[in-house]
Amino acid sequence: MEGGMDFLNCLDPDMSVQILMYLKDPSDLVCVSSVSRSWRDFVIANGLFKQLCLRMFPQLSRVAHVMELNKCGAKEPVEVGSSYSMEWESLARDHRVYATLARLCTSFHVEDCISKAISASSTDNYPDESIENTLQSADIPQRALYWSSKGQKNPAVPETLIYKLKSEFCVITEINICPFEAYFQPGSPIYSAKSVRFRMGHPKSPNDLGCRLLGDPLPSADDTFIWTYTSPEFPMAQKSCLQKFRLPEPVLCIGGILQIELLGRVQTQEVDGLFYICMSYVQVVGHSLSPALCVEILEPSGTFVLKKDMQGKFHTHPGLPEKKAREIPNDQWLRRIRYLQHFVDILQGNANVVEIEEYESGEEEDYPL
Repeated sequence: MEGGMDFLNCLDPDMSVQILMYLKDPSDLVCVSSVSRSWRDFVIANGLFKQLCLRMFPQLSRVAHVMELNKCGAKEPVEVGSSYSMEWESLARDHRVYATLARLCTSFHVEDCISKAISASSTDNYPDESIENTLQSADIPQRALYWSSKGQKNPAVPETLIYKLKSEFCVITEINICPFEAYFQPGSPIYSAKSVRFRMGHPKSPNDLGCRLLGDPLPSADDTFIWTYTSPEFPMAQKSCLQKFRLPEPVLCIGGILQIELLGRVQTQEVDGLFYICMSYVQVVGHSLSPALCVEILEPSGTFVLKKDMQGKFHTHPGLPEKKAREIPNDQWLRRIRYLQHFVDILQGNANVVEIEEYESGEEEDYPL
């Protein structure tokens, strides 16, 4: 900042926060924190990483507090004025945990996040047509793998499939489903649904799932689980192919439970004239945030504790060593700082808007945090 004006000292704190909250990339906040000790303290004191994460994932509004686990050697509390502040240490802890969360949520590689099947609202012939068959992606010769609902006279009767994810703390971006084509029936009918909707959440009690078998439907999903996210309704085509349903925004699944709601029936079976829904494969695309981060659900409030394991390994993008994943060239962050300074000048009426538009239209590389 030599030879320039520190706008954090020239504007009131609320205005400075509003300006910095325009930053949507966590790496930009890292740049801001790297300018000077005073800028870093400003980011911490105003919880900018926490605010960024709350914008990205509204589900985080249920966080009661954060914790750091397996911390080797307590750090010295930050001195504020002439005294040590426990409040400052709490803010610094929030900063570290939410900065880790922001980094993991914006620089991950995707994977299939399903761990196991929990239940189906109905099953026609258990176990031959069990929900567990939807986890088998490979074609097995001479055998049709699929889940089938019971038949219904009313095509409006819905069905639900419930799965447990690989961890209780995941980022989910899309769900892929393949309806089943009964090639062994006349006309090879496809038993798709009219539309699909997704819910994510956690059990109301750890004992709610118990030792229940796959063939036993849950009494009521709404009585068993607390849903923290409900997606829009997506139309489903009557085609036997992997149909991709990308969520409007990445979703933080807190509790590791996914419910697929299959709404409306389109196909009857010739032998009985009843409507069925059959699915051959389900895939949940996203990324587990464990072991670096985990959650503890607080009952009966439904809030949770967000925990950072200080010894947990981060998952960086394949091919990028962990150190390089955090490196941002000096000219890149200096350019961004100049952009912020110019933005302040515009607010004060001391600069031309055309200049900032030229900055925004320029090409810029993405550097993982």
